[in-house]
Amino acid sequence: MLILGLNKTTLLDYPGFVAATLFTGGCNFRCPYCHNRDLVLKDQSLVPLSEEEIFAFLQKRRNVLTGVCITGGEPTLYPDLPEFISQIRELGYLVKLDTNGTNPQMLGDLIRAGLIDYCAMDIKNAPDKYGVTTGFSTDHSAFDLTAVERSVQILMNQKRIPYEFRTTIVKELHDETDMLAIARWISGADAYFLQSYTDSSGVLCKGFHAHPDETLHAYAALCRQFIPNTFLRGISEN
Repeated sequence: MLILGLNKTTLLDYPGFVAATLFTGGCNFRCPYCHNRDLVLKDQSLVPLSEEEIFAFLQKRRNVLTGVCITGGEPTLYPDLPEFISQIRELGYLVKLDTNGTNPQMLGDLIRAGLIDYCAMDIKNAPDKYGVTTGFSTDHSAFDLTAVERSVQILMNQKRIPYEFRTTIVKELHDETDMLAIARWISGADAYFLQSYTDSSGVLCKGFHAHPDETLHAYAALCRQFIPNTFLRGISEN
C-alpha cells in the first residue's frame, strides 16, 4: 500500500464515528475538479508513511478511535488492500472504504469477506458525461461504464453493509438533466449525497465553480423523486 496522507482524527469522513483517514496515492481517473492533485499524481513532495508507522499509530489510538476511513486517490488500485484492511480490523477498528467503483471484483470480495463496514462510492456524473467528468475526453464521447455499473449493482444488491453514493456538483459539469439521469440510474439507492464543489489550491485544474445553494437544493429535491434518502453534505438543508 502506498499511503501518502493521514488525518489522525475526523468526525466527518466516517459519519457517526471518531475515525482516522488514510489517503492512498494514485488514481485511474483525472477528474479535473479533484482537490487531491498531489495524491492523484503521487507528487514526490509527499512522503509515504510506512505500514509500521500506520499500525503503531492505530495501536496507540485504539482507545480514542473507532473507525478507519481508507480513501484516495483510489484505494482499490492496490492488490494488497484486503490484507491491509485485515490487519486494521485485527486491531478492532471498523473500516470505511471510499471508491470510484472501477474495481468491482475487489469491492465484491471485500464485502463478501466482511472486511469493510461501510462504502462510499462516487458517482461522477450522468453516464453520457463520465468521460469528460473523469478527464478522459474533452467532449461527451463514449466511456466504458461497465465496471462502474457493476459496482453500483453490487452495492445496491447486497445487504451486508450500509453504503452511499455521492456526487461532487460542479457548475461547469452538472446541470438538471444530468442530475435527473443520475437519479434514474441509481434509483432506489439506500442513500445519495450531493456535495458542492469547493475551490482550493490543490485542485487538478483551475476554472471550476460551485452552483448557488438554491440550485443544489433544487437538485436534491429532483433526486428525491427517485432516491428518497437524498441529502446535501456541507450545505445547509434550510
